[in-house]
Amino acid sequence: MGFPEGIRIASHFASTMQLALVAADSEGRIRFANKAFCEMFGYDVAQLLGESLLVIIPQRLRGAHVAGMANIAAGSRPGRGAKPVEVSALKSDGSEFPIEITLATWKDSDGFWAGATIRDISERRERDARLMRLASHDTLTGLQNRHEFMSGLNQMLAAGSACSLILLDLDGFKEVNDTHGHVMGDSLLQAVGVRLPYLLGDDATVARLGGDEFAILLANCANASTAETEASRILQAFRKPFSLGGLELELSTSIGIALSPVHGSEAEELVASADFALYRAKAHGGRCYRIFEPSMRSESQAHRIMRDDLRRALRNGELELYYQPQVELTSHKVVGFEALIRWNHPERGLLLPGDFLPSLEQSSLAKEIGWWTIDEACRFAAAVNGGGTEYKIAVNLFAQQFRAPNLLNKVEEALARHRIAPGCLELEVTEEVTLNDYEASLETLAAIREIGVGVGFDDFGTGYASLSSLQKYPLTTLKIDRCFIRDIETRTSDAAITRALVAMSRDMGLKTVAEGIETKAQEAVLIEMGCPEGQGYLYGRPLREQDAIALVGDPDVQGEDRRMAGTQ
Repeated sequence: MGFPEGIRIASHFASTMQLALVAADSEGRIRFANKAFCEMFGYDVAQLLGESLLVIIPQRLRGAHVAGMANIAAGSRPGRGAKPVEVSALKSDGSEFPIEITLATWKDSDGFWAGATIRDISERRERDARLMRLASHDTLTGLQNRHEFMSGLNQMLAAGSACSLILLDLDGFKEVNDTHGHVMGDSLLQAVGVRLPYLLGDDATVARLGGDEFAILLANCANASTAETEASRILQAFRKPFSLGGLELELSTSIGIALSPVHGSEAEELVASADFALYRAKAHGGRCYRIFEPSMRSESQAHRIMRDDLRRALRNGELELYYQPQVELTSHKVVGFEALIRWNHPERGLLLPGDFLPSLEQSSLAKEIGWWTIDEACRFAAAVNGGGTEYKIAVNLFAQQFRAPNLLNKVEEALARHRIAPGCLELEVTEEVTLNDYEASLETLAAIREIGVGVGFDDFGTGYASLSSLQKYPLTTLKIDRCFIRDIETRTSDAAITRALVAMSRDMGLKTVAEGIETKAQEAVLIEMGCPEGQGYLYGRPLREQDAIALVGDPDVQGEDRRMAGTQ
């Protein structure tokens, strides 16, 4: 069968077009294919002419194609008229690819004909897929983004499925950014985005909600024990450093857990519950998990209001350090001070730490205020040691500061800025803070001691540290908590514990400071035990900076005068 005259006239023109053209007779045999069509499907024109059009149609679609062409040949109109249709096509090598085909049919003296223009839409499909991924996935880590994660969670909860939601954020991530730059920070987030799915497997959906916050959905599982097991595995996985660009980056995480439907039957409610639990985990010092409890909701809201006020207080200069003298018990000579934070609230007056520290310790703001505290203490050390003396200033560290990778840098910067000897500064940590990550704590304390800054164990005996920890940690000072001093005259158990701590501290070459001394009788017992130093209201209340400087400038000032100075 030859071409109709119209096709013969157009064949030369069509062969030069970039658009793929093909024409087939009533039996579905290819009678014309231009160069673009041959290149698109991987054939020579001689291979195609006379071949069935089915050669470019995947096997699974051929039945529908034959039926459709039969209807058209019988006089029916094409199902979609002249509109383009997207279908899959088959290349000569057997690979499939997406095309857009626009079909035209006609009859002439030679019978029924079907012609088509074809576009390869592979790039369009890939572009659409990329856009879809961008809409549903985090561009940095490749994990689901917040929108996609929340959509999936909503669908699951709407279907009545039970699930566990785990929220986590990275403790110390801001310091990595500040110390090593945002490129390293992005690399760290990508590494986390690899480690979490690998750890949890296909049964868990992992998403990055934004910043350093990640979410994990355990479908068809609202079992607290299972969720706790997974949280423990995550915490353990974060004990392994991240190796990036030749650096070994230590990173920990805090985790909040919520279970549906008991903690929320809608996505936003369930996420909020997990967030409250995460907030509580961070308040505990991080590197732990907490499961949501209803009481967390109101408590968390109150803390957040207080935190916003504290941020404003720091900005407006409302925070102030007071200094409580530490003395030699036998001579009452002042040998140092403990720096204690106060808040000059514009409406509530002077607030003590107990009024606001619980809120401060539950936020990243603790580090910001903690750095300010170290800097202020060093500035005071420069002022009080101006006469060539060497008074040691003790500063309590927040858990977030202690675990920050730039702690040593911050301390060194403050010492250099105020030009004071490292021995004038002592950093105090509690047992609970150090025990949360023993190995990391050892490294941190060793680095601090290496530059000459003192390290004190605060409130020793009230936590869970073993006595052997005193031997392992590079300490300079042991502070005996006031709870053992209060009834030291009347309770034999308190006296026995204190006596043992004093003797042990002395034998290990540590300085011992007894806290909360309020009476001469308590002082006499401590002196008899051999305790060298102490602090408490017997020697002076916490003093404002100018009063503390005046105190050391007048060595004749004794107990009662110091107590009065602290109230003025």
